[in-house]
Amino acid sequence: MAILTVRNLPDDVHRALRVRAAQHGRSTEAEVREILAIAVKPETRVRLGEALAALGRKVGLTNEDFEVFNRDRETTPTEQLRFE
Repeated sequence: MAILTVRNLPDDVHRALRVRAAQHGRSTEAEVREILAIAVKPETRVRLGEALAALGRKVGLTNEDFEVFNRDRETTPTEQLRFE
């Protein structure tokens, strides 16, 4: 785990952090960790597969559009590389 030091934090901000932490039943340090995590991590993660599927639906692709890949796919196994 990384360690972060914050210097020159104004007294009123520190007081507000302590109050907020007490309201949430956490230490000031735990409250700061929570605030930072919420600030920098998105609530919902973009998943590549879902994004591509949504894009396909948007442009009107269907399963039949992908059949060309199955039809033209090379089915013979490739020859293993030889390092001789």
